[in-house]
Amino acid sequence: MEDLVESILDYVRSDYTDYAIMINGEWGSGKTHFWNNKIKKKIESMQLNGKKYTTIYMSLYGISNLEDISKKIFIETTQLMDKGLRKFMNEKAQTNIPEYAKTGIDMANFFGVTQNGKRVDYEDFFSTDDKVLCFDDLERANVDVIDILGYINNFVEHDHIKTIIICNEKELSTKLKSSNLEMKTFIATYLLDKQDELNKKDKPMVEKIQDKIEHVFDKANDYERIKEKLIGETFEYAPKFDYIINGILMRYENNTDLIRFLRENTNLIISTFHKSGTRNLRILKHALNDFKKIYEMVSEYFPNTSNRVMQTMLIFTIAVSFEIKAGKITKDKFMNINDNEEYKAILVSSRILMDNRQFYIKEFDSNYYYNFKSEYRFFKFIEYYVRTRIFDMKIFKKDMETIRKTVDLENLPAYRRLLTEEYWKIPDDQFKEIIEEILEEIKAGKIELIDIVKLFAYFSYFSRKGLIDYDLKILRVIFINGMNISSLKSSYCSNIKEELAKIALQDVEQDMEEVLRHFDILNEQLLDKMYKEKAEEIIKYIPMKMEIFYEKFDKDCMCIPIFKYYDPFQLFQRISCASNEDIVLIKEKLVDRANTHTKEIEPEIKNIKQLKQIVDDYLRGKEITIKNVLLKDLSKDLGYIVDKYKMNFLLKKEEKTEE
Repeated sequence: MEDLVESILDYVRSDYTDYAIMINGEWGSGKTHFWNNKIKKKIESMQLNGKKYTTIYMSLYGISNLEDISKKIFIETTQLMDKGLRKFMNEKAQTNIPEYAKTGIDMANFFGVTQNGKRVDYEDFFSTDDKVLCFDDLERANVDVIDILGYINNFVEHDHIKTIIICNEKELSTKLKSSNLEMKTFIATYLLDKQDELNKKDKPMVEKIQDKIEHVFDKANDYERIKEKLIGETFEYAPKFDYIINGILMRYENNTDLIRFLRENTNLIISTFHKSGTRNLRILKHALNDFKKIYEMVSEYFPNTSNRVMQTMLIFTIAVSFEIKAGKITKDKFMNINDNEEYKAILVSSRILMDNRQFYIKEFDSNYYYNFKSEYRFFKFIEYYVRTRIFDMKIFKKDMETIRKTVDLENLPAYRRLLTEEYWKIPDDQFKEIIEEILEEIKAGKIELIDIVKLFAYFSYFSRKGLIDYDLKILRVIFINGMNISSLKSSYCSNIKEELAKIALQDVEQDMEEVLRHFDILNEQLLDKMYKEKAEEIIKYIPMKMEIFYEKFDKDCMCIPIFKYYDPFQLFQRISCASNEDIVLIKEKLVDRANTHTKEIEPEIKNIKQLKQIVDDYLRGKEITIKNVLLKDLSKDLGYIVDKYKMNFLLKKEEKTEE
């Protein structure tokens, strides 16, 4: 981000420019905040050739004609020229004039009330080499964008004023195409009718009309032409959201419990934000503000609510806020879901019923709760609060009573209790018993592999704090032995980073190194085991159930080295029994796969090479038949795949040599 700031300042410092620059970014991503807090302050602190720069900011939001822009510039400049006003602002360390104050100043100027005794300071008024214009919200103006850019070009080309334009080009493009769409469609249809094109069946009617609209009303090209003339550089504003989100959380520093919870779950906030598919920080700020209210109400009325439930509430609040406020859905998608049980019922029925609402809820759940297990995932009082802005106490208490009855800590396994709620909430008289119960389950390998790793972090922390009477070396041996037993029935963990991020403990990283190394070894073995089972499951459909094979292969095997885990002799036997058509299809899929996923499937090269040799040995001395010709073609393409791997290997070797 500092590089972007410096690039913009380089433009301002340039002695002579006849172009403007553009800062492009999505709505709500913080472009205006970036201008106010990074760029504006830096520019106004600069001094070149004995002059200090003055910035003049104008939002074009709602501007309905070019005269309004002129008025805004005049108002901004005349206010900045008022010496009394500048003196007052300097004394008060005031950097911006409030909008309501501008109104009063404008009226005072109109009625001749001035402190300087004159209306215009002409020396300042004619000076252009110390001004920087900033036009924001270009896409939100109610004036033709082409006209606005032409207007701005006067300042840039003739007066050489440094000019910065802030906008969302994606929305600008949509606006250019969709403006006056009904009128454009009518005219396009009229022209097609006159040209006797309407009744021809050469292409769909919608496509014809769209093509004609683009041909006749090609505003996008006009925009590109004037942009090319006016804009010298376009900078993409893509902030580091992790850093910005941490800044957003600072507003809750006065609430000790809330800020601690949010800090501990920063990764959940960032993850949910990314899953929303937007860069709109404005919605995230509103969502976190809503969650503040939710957190405080839950803490007051239901203080023993588990940490896992609170985490789920955080995810749900952010997710629902983005889905509704980013305009992804209509509000009624959630409106008719009354509770968590109904939500779960919809998830089950979505596999069977052809209903848009069912499919949306399924997509919502699989997106935002991917790799996050929680029995209670829908909170009616939160959905109602986000949708209506009303915090309904009746719905709130009903939801929370249901949660209290269904998420019963007393019935949770001891290890799950430690992982899903803050350890300090466990009563002292239960703590020792819980620790011993967890250790017994670890020794017996009854706990999932990744959970054992997370538990070790807690036990390491407890040992260092003196909460348990176990030496770290002894604990490490117990946990590693338990991991070995657990790995026999555990599943491969694909989201290690996300899982380990749930451990909100400090100063245990060094203790974890050996356990994490051992986990990585066991997890890789589980990956091999998973792929081997997948290979056996999928390849068994050759040659009798090829439709199922193609479906599963396309879905699950295009970018994983599945043939590393299947015996080449058995694979050849199955392929050789397939129909001629299927042999051709298999061959084409293998080549396409090697071309598109060369790096990912490289580990299977040894078996591919062996499969080619098996095919060649089989064909040696065989009579020429259609099947044998196709098998020979298969061998040739297998050779192509092997050579492609070799080429990839040589390229990597050359890269290492150059390094």
